[in-house]
Amino acid sequence: MWHVVSGFVRISRWNIYQVKKMYYFAYGLHLNKKEMLAVCPQSKPGFVVTLPNYKLVYIWGVREWLKKDASIRTFRGEKVLRAVYEVSDRHLGRLDNSQGLPGSATRLNVTLFNEDGEAVSSVTHIGMGSIEETKPSEQYLSLVQQGYRDWGLF
Repeated sequence: MWHVVSGFVRISRWNIYQVKKMYYFAYGLHLNKKEMLAVCPQSKPGFVVTLPNYKLVYIWGVREWLKKDASIRTFRGEKVLRAVYEVSDRHLGRLDNSQGLPGSATRLNVTLFNEDGEAVSSVTHIGMGSIEETKPSEQYLSLVQQGYRDWGLF
């Protein structure tokens, strides 16, 4: 179940349609606000969250210039501290494309916890590349570290 925020958009004088918004859990390249806005210009930065029983890993990825991507894997006792953005269902498709769907990644519904310990439903992507963990490229790591700074995590 995703946390859905309803909004309305007028597309003409006579027609109004409902836009569903949800939280997107960003932990890699999209943690970087500049990178996220390039893919989803209408996304809104949300807040810092924790994903329990997962760990951040770097795997062989889909981005030719980066060679390696961040992903998450289940790992009991670990946690991933990152952030969420509010995105529309329309823009989730743009995130799908940027993550290499179908084939290189898949969507995953996750339950996160905000700083007050409240559960937050969200969607994210996990890499379907090699399960062999590797080190990220310096270029990729630099972009992710900027995301840490953007959110005050670094």
